[in-house]
Amino acid sequence: MTHPQRAGAPPVPPTAHPSASTTPPSAPATPAPARAAFAEGVDRLRAAATTEPGRLRAVGAVLATLVIAFGAVTAWQTTDRAQATDDVLHSSQPLSAGAAGIYRSLADANTTASSGFLAGGQEPRATTDRYEKDIAAAASGLVTAAAGTTPGSPAADTVARLTTLLPQYKGLVERARANNRQGFPVGGAYLRAADELMQRQMLPAAQDLYTQENRRLRSDYADATPYPWCAIVLGVLALAALGWAQRRHFLRTNRVLNQGLAAATAATAVALLWLVAGHSAARAGLDSSYDHGVRSLAVLHDARIASLNARGNENLTLVNRGAETKTLPDGTVEDAYDYAFQQDMRTLSGALAEAGSLADDAAGREPVTAAVGSMKVWQQRHGEARTADDDGNYQAALDKVIGSAADRPTGECFDSVDASLAKALDHEESEFERAAGDGRDALTGLPPGAAVLALLGAAGALLGIGRRLSEYR
Repeated sequence: MTHPQRAGAPPVPPTAHPSASTTPPSAPATPAPARAAFAEGVDRLRAAATTEPGRLRAVGAVLATLVIAFGAVTAWQTTDRAQATDDVLHSSQPLSAGAAGIYRSLADANTTASSGFLAGGQEPRATTDRYEKDIAAAASGLVTAAAGTTPGSPAADTVARLTTLLPQYKGLVERARANNRQGFPVGGAYLRAADELMQRQMLPAAQDLYTQENRRLRSDYADATPYPWCAIVLGVLALAALGWAQRRHFLRTNRVLNQGLAAATAATAVALLWLVAGHSAARAGLDSSYDHGVRSLAVLHDARIASLNARGNENLTLVNRGAETKTLPDGTVEDAYDYAFQQDMRTLSGALAEAGSLADDAAGREPVTAAVGSMKVWQQRHGEARTADDDGNYQAALDKVIGSAADRPTGECFDSVDASLAKALDHEESEFERAAGDGRDALTGLPPGAAVLALLGAAGALLGIGRRLSEYR
């Protein structure tokens, strides 16, 4: 019997059946994380590598990569060496020769100025012209050197210093000439001041410039001559890999020739042989240009500088007339300029002996031999001039130094030495240009040629592998 629910009573919730389960529903399962794309790619590559087509694709990729790398490195290294060779021929060596020319022009101007001073108030027109020509040559050389140096470099600073000192030197010489024309003894003081400026500041600066340019020249040689070992090693590896691939092809198919691989091998072999032969020829040319050109030029420049310094000191011996002396270690007192002359002549003798040993042909030895003969006559005549001066016969000594041809002056010997050295320098310069030019020509076309051959070789390798792959389709 049921009883109706009373009004106002709260509703009674239904009672759960005692057999019903009270366990909450389980959460949905979390899906397994997706595998990384890289891992799947690796698995696919591993699976592909277990098949012959997959292995062939890998072989083709390796071969093409090796051949392309060989061509790229060959083009890069040979381009660098060709540029360094061109710098040797057209930049650093001409700048080195130009620096030596600046020194020579300055030293000759100083020597000519002292010769003109000795000639008296009215110096010969030829002497004046030679002095002006030397000053103009030095100024022109400084302009060229300034154009070839890097702004802010030590060489550029040296050129700027010489450019500043040159007008100062010329002003002192002009004062010496003006006073000498009027017979004022102070002219000798101005000439000594000019010589001191030249000897202590200008010539050392010119020598420093010459040394810096020679250092640059040696650096360019060091960049141009080493073998391109990276390219050579890559070329050997590429050839070895191509040989292995063809042997593998033969063992698996019993076919002797794969045209694509054979073409790739031929292209790579040609590029490698061209690289080795071309660089060997370039290196031989550069070595020859250094041994028989640069070294000889350096020694001949030293000899010419020594002869110029000797001539200048010989003239100043008569200009100063014993005003400056030098005490030797044994206590002997000698004229300072005559002592310097003797040292310069020893330097000249040694340089000529070395130049004669470096000359590799008769055309190079002939002017050096002539210079040696003139030097010996110069020393003999200088001794006669010094004897006359020591005996108090100043005019006879002066005639022996700057007199006419009938006086057999030392000036003739100096001019003969200078002319012989100029001839030897011209010959060695042509020898250098020939040998260095041969070295540069040996690398002509090698960088682009190697790149083209490498592309052909890589294409041949891919085509050869592709032909084999087509058999599986």
